[in-house]
Amino acid sequence: MNLRDKGKKASFLCVALKPFKRLTMLLLCGARAAEMIIALTVLILLLAAGCAGEAPSHRGGSLSVDASPAAARDKDDPYLWLEDVTGGRALDWVRQQNAVSTKQLQGSAEFEGLRERFLAILNSKERIPMVSKAGRYLYNFWRDEKNVRGLWRRTTMAEYKKAQPQWQTVLDLDELAAADQENWVWKGTRFLEPGYDRALIFLSRGGADACVMREFDVERKDFVADGFELPEAKSRVAWRDRDTLYVGTDFGPGSLTRSGYPRMVRQWKRGTPLSSAATVFKGQANDAIVGADVYLDHGRKYEFIRRSITRYNTETLLRRGDQWVRIEKQPDAEVRTFDDQLLFTLRSDWTVAGKTWPAGALLATELDGYLRGDVNFSMLYEPAEKKSLAGISDTKHYLIVNELENVRNRVYLLTKEGDGWVRQQMKTPDFGSVSVWGLDPQEQTDEYFMKVQGFLTPSSLYLGSAGREVAEKLKSLPAFFDARGLEVGQFEAVSRDGTRIPYFQISPEDMKLDGNNPTLLYGYGGFEHSMVPIYGAVTGAAWLERGGVYVLANIRGGGEFGPQWHQAAVKENRQRAYDDFAAVAQDLVRRKVTSPEHLGIRGGSNGGLLVGVVLTQRPELFKAVVCQVPLLDMKRYNKLLAGASWMAEYGDPDNAEDWAYISRYSPYHNVKASARYPRVLFMTSTRDDRVHPAHARKMVARMTGQGHDVLYYENIEGGHGGAANNEQRAFMSALAYTFLLNELW
Repeated sequence: MNLRDKGKKASFLCVALKPFKRLTMLLLCGARAAEMIIALTVLILLLAAGCAGEAPSHRGGSLSVDASPAAARDKDDPYLWLEDVTGGRALDWVRQQNAVSTKQLQGSAEFEGLRERFLAILNSKERIPMVSKAGRYLYNFWRDEKNVRGLWRRTTMAEYKKAQPQWQTVLDLDELAAADQENWVWKGTRFLEPGYDRALIFLSRGGADACVMREFDVERKDFVADGFELPEAKSRVAWRDRDTLYVGTDFGPGSLTRSGYPRMVRQWKRGTPLSSAATVFKGQANDAIVGADVYLDHGRKYEFIRRSITRYNTETLLRRGDQWVRIEKQPDAEVRTFDDQLLFTLRSDWTVAGKTWPAGALLATELDGYLRGDVNFSMLYEPAEKKSLAGISDTKHYLIVNELENVRNRVYLLTKEGDGWVRQQMKTPDFGSVSVWGLDPQEQTDEYFMKVQGFLTPSSLYLGSAGREVAEKLKSLPAFFDARGLEVGQFEAVSRDGTRIPYFQISPEDMKLDGNNPTLLYGYGGFEHSMVPIYGAVTGAAWLERGGVYVLANIRGGGEFGPQWHQAAVKENRQRAYDDFAAVAQDLVRRKVTSPEHLGIRGGSNGGLLVGVVLTQRPELFKAVVCQVPLLDMKRYNKLLAGASWMAEYGDPDNAEDWAYISRYSPYHNVKASARYPRVLFMTSTRDDRVHPAHARKMVARMTGQGHDVLYYENIEGGHGGAANNEQRAFMSALAYTFLLNELW
């Protein structure tokens, strides 16, 4: 996930990194989305990327069914026809299922009130307009009831500090969609540095990851005639200079990996056909993705190529003159720069020159010296039990290191002095989650943005200068639900193997421990993604305000306690994540917070797989399940869209040894007609070209065929986030919470 662009930093908030030198650990699956800022209800991890922010995240395969002979003739799967995403028979089935679910849920007394309230929250003018700095302007993308598709707009810092800033519209997406007769969904921009007068704009049809790219004149506020343009694809593009791009896209047969991502990088000159662009680098068909990036860092220009061989093992090359130099590193380490330093984030122990550096550490070394063979590392972050690196960013003089200690943030400032580094703790509020990112994309100042939020504390945005004690509060989100009488606690459950699993509980202060409290348990447990406290306005309005209990589980597979916490639940150890989640549910029952009759679970994407597994393994623990944009058919997941890029997480189902353990938990293969399951609402999107909608479609078809009572809703638009605009988000959230209220209260 490329976070160089500060708008992406504002959108994802938990990390603030630059492209390639600031790569997050969620390159291909998982994501955090801008919806996380608004509500946990739309926390459907935009796995590797998301739909919001300034730099687009292109993941997943094309909207098509695997047409291989083996797939087409799989006699053991009678529902393969539902993999034909836009086929007439499949869409007729979808519409029939949608009609049943919407009739039932929209007919409930709670539905319309919830939908209206959710839409008011999502469209509120009092939301914090998150911005990214590009040149002298701060840019923001904004949706509300008048701007359904949204406005790309800008203002100055002086205006932004005002309670009601004056905004200058740069591009009206509703007007563009009407003119083009397309349902454009904003996917972000990539500015030309250092002038910021040109940008590459990425637009999606209906919310899919695949985008159309067009060159835009930011000063004239119009698209460039005969400018750079790419048709719909999951492209990765970077400016080399004003007249040259590095491009990874669908160039035709052989140009994509089996996951549907770019396999090669070409250098494209203005005014020449794309077909004539010279190939700079070419990966292998079985790679996950290949891409190039260019950025300015403290006055230095860096050009990188990153080849993701698997989800976690990468090869990184740096351009030096006309040559591409391979950076020697641990295969699963991430590499980035800070001024003239190379920074390495380790996922596993690394022994160099006789010294072993621990997994989870952050190392620094002088770039030119390292390329000459000098090995002289400084350890800028040392992991410990219950402590992990949450993210890094930088300003002109400081490296900002964000740490999670028992799932609570601490922020430190590091400065280079001589041959060493000086570290000081940054003053931050004592509550909630804290994210900090440098304001200037070229590190010309020490200014930073800091966002603070908690489960019951609305988000606040601060502007500060690194090294100074006082940060100025610029914006605050209003309270969208009544949090009086609510409290946040942190507890631990003991998993099957004895591991202690932390979880957060938000509940009434005077709650009776009688087992009768409606409780909603949320989890994810994958791809090193950490679940931290956020202000969930929709969850608060729909659930907490009514006296319900909300629980967020920090199960293995996530990144809360570093790479070991994640690696403890990958491939053959995947079952641990599901045992952890079940253990939290059992602990809630043991403590008499709730009982199976009042306990519901919810998850999306990898979290959809999570709830799908515990649905089939431990159905007696729950009364209701909301399963969103899920993976469920783990026999064919690697053949559907972006699935092949996740085999480092789950394993290869075509390998007999891997399938032996995958088959034990694959929900689609373990659901039984003889079992009694809690009621389930499956939700997905036709335009999700990351996690194939057939996962949910086929699971519903199989369960209904077995006689189980389930509901299904598929949004025809929306992509992996499930919805293309606020109206759709409000509608789908109302469906989910109406279902949960009906089942658990």
